[in-house]
Amino acid sequence: MAQLQCENLRHVYSAGTPFEKTAIDCINLAFPQGQMIGLIGHTGSGKSTLIQHLNALLRPTSGVVTYNGADINESKISRRDIKQKVGLVFQYPEYQLFEETVYKDVAFGPRNMGLGENEIRERVLEAAHFTGIEEELFERSPLELSGGQKRRIAIAGVIAMRPRILILDEPTAGLDPAGSRQILDNICRYRRETGSTVIFVSHNMDDVARIAERIIVISKGNVFMDGRPEEVFMEPEKLLSQGLDVPHATAIAMELRGRGIPIPMPVCTHEQLVAAVAACRRGPVC
Repeated sequence: MAQLQCENLRHVYSAGTPFEKTAIDCINLAFPQGQMIGLIGHTGSGKSTLIQHLNALLRPTSGVVTYNGADINESKISRRDIKQKVGLVFQYPEYQLFEETVYKDVAFGPRNMGLGENEIRERVLEAAHFTGIEEELFERSPLELSGGQKRRIAIAGVIAMRPRILILDEPTAGLDPAGSRQILDNICRYRRETGSTVIFVSHNMDDVARIAERIIVISKGNVFMDGRPEEVFMEPEKLLSQGLDVPHATAIAMELRGRGIPIPMPVCTHEQLVAAVAACRRGPVC
């Protein structure tokens, strides 16, 4: 059984009014434990609405979301409990930092869980380890730090609650390439060392190709594609038809094939592109 599952999930905003809009419709998805999942789709496709259902921030118009087989919206208690098991980091989470010090900001969630000070400190140190926050920053105001540092602090505040599923909405938005790579490498390390499920929303196809082992494409409120990166990026025309990009390596491979160079597809990452070009240079292997 999947750890988290959506069955016939549908959400309608402003139902029964002239502004009624169906944001997601008949979504059926399973999220097995431990997967690294990239969630992509054009702006307005329904991605944000979907992820807000996964920890009961939004309640379905119809359908159900289950965690280990139990309806997460069954009661107030279940909706409260799921927020500790499924952590959601919003886009630009640094705008939600508000405590006087970095330590207090990261400790806010565990403290609200009613944990003792020793347990809170243990969790803060653990979250700092996973997000690359130095202890020397603990007594600094988070508002004094760089954008990348603020982003790591905000993510640490969710990780400190030890969620079994971590959802991140555009975790690298607005960061420079070095900052983006560091954030993603930290997320990969967290997933690797804890065995947690990670679902991340991104418009950066290079990031998705590099770290996701499964990609879900949302279009017009429905699941448009769902598969391994090699499967999804094997059909670049389908992605382009939805206003989505493909990884740079895929685009280069398509261009080379168009010029008569038999680059084997799929090519998703720069490493795969280099290997494919090298194979072609060696001869008929291509």
